[in-house]
Amino acid sequence: MDHPLKVSGFGDGAVVVAPPATINCPMTAALDRWMDGPVQQAGRGYFGQRVVGIKQIASYGCRGRNGSHFGPLSEHAFGNALDIAAFRLADGREITVLQGWGHGTPQEKAFLRAAFTSACAEFYTVLGPGSDRYHSNHFHVDLLLTNAKGGRHYCRPLPGGNAEDTPTASLSDTEPSAPRPKPLAFTGDLY
Repeated sequence: MDHPLKVSGFGDGAVVVAPPATINCPMTAALDRWMDGPVQQAGRGYFGQRVVGIKQIASYGCRGRNGSHFGPLSEHAFGNALDIAAFRLADGREITVLQGWGHGTPQEKAFLRAAFTSACAEFYTVLGPGSDRYHSNHFHVDLLLTNAKGGRHYCRPLPGGNAEDTPTASLSDTEPSAPRPKPLAFTGDLY
């Protein structure tokens, strides 16, 4: 990573990153767009409030994929990935991926699904609960360097799929008074 950035917030500091994350410039820009757009839209739509923080559990780290010391390097080794374990709302409530994805309230499940689905459009690789045993408690988002030219997106589990851990809450499962977020569109190929 030529120019590492220590990021403690997005949206001019409106969304706190705890602990601060060391990531590269393109990753910072992509996370800022995602947080300021679809994540805030989902927070307001499902909870009537802003997302004011995220808990990240892995940013820059020179290591192999899935923590291995062997094999291909992880995008974390380039400051090109972030693992997000939780989102904090303005009222102080924390929505964790571990609890909320499969066992949360209908709003929590729908919020996490909307955040995950929109990440699949912004980042080249997005992994979450149901993708494999390494991503059961967080969303992994990255701008996979080898995919940058082809623009292909790899998203697991597939949004709207029937994986056992994929939340099944729909927009109609939310409280009637909650505004509904706009539908999200995908860019690139999902496979």
